[in-house]
Amino acid sequence: MRNRTYWWLKNVVIGPWLWLYNRPYQRGLEKIPSSGPVILASNHLSVMDSLYFPLLAKRQLTFLAKKEYFTTPGFAGGIQKWFFSSVGQVPIDRQDKSQQDAALHTALGVLAKGDPLGMYPEGTRSPDGRLYRGKTGMARMALESGVPVYPVAMIDTQKANVAGSWLLRPYRVGVVVGDPIDPADFADAGDSHAQARALTDHTMRALAALSGQEYVEDVYAADVKKSLEAGEGYPAGAEPGTGLVLGEKPRPRFLRYRL
Repeated sequence: MRNRTYWWLKNVVIGPWLWLYNRPYQRGLEKIPSSGPVILASNHLSVMDSLYFPLLAKRQLTFLAKKEYFTTPGFAGGIQKWFFSSVGQVPIDRQDKSQQDAALHTALGVLAKGDPLGMYPEGTRSPDGRLYRGKTGMARMALESGVPVYPVAMIDTQKANVAGSWLLRPYRVGVVVGDPIDPADFADAGDSHAQARALTDHTMRALAALSGQEYVEDVYAADVKKSLEAGEGYPAGAEPGTGLVLGEKPRPRFLRYRL
């Protein structure tokens, strides 16, 4: 897939400024093949994740994104819709079952063309910087298509772009790519739902190890957001400090010169 607006935003209009302002670093991007379909499963810390990862990736990416990015009214909403459409995002309704099925077909169409597909298995941004239980939509797509899944950890993007704000801070961000996961390895996990659940959980653990985030494996981020917004605090099992820590947070490597 080649999108002229995408190319201009990445290489001329926005990309060069982001390179200077947030000094993004990467590890493991060479693992992503230069051609053919792949699913890129990422943690989700900031709305800007869908900019930083495409900025570093050599291939043009398509993301499935919540419909709210495309339906906000007014002038600002129109700019937002144009922007996210231009950077390759496809809207989905996370509450509508029929729309979820349509999203599956849309995603399979992207993969059938040989393009890379980006997804956020948590289904929404993390409310507190931790990693939460993944939803099985990504795994369903992988199992049906047979396409490998690459875990992709976004690092510190929530510090560069605080939730609820379009203001960017000059904080350094990172992208770390893990080893591919073959969906065929989960064919013996039981029925289709059990297979999707097993693949999802494995992917989330891989993300936790890459990102160093505390991993809350039994609670969805959306449920935490809903509880916090209602003033009810954290749901049982999601209290800060109760999750798993499977790895250390990556740090940027600085060049060293020999005199």
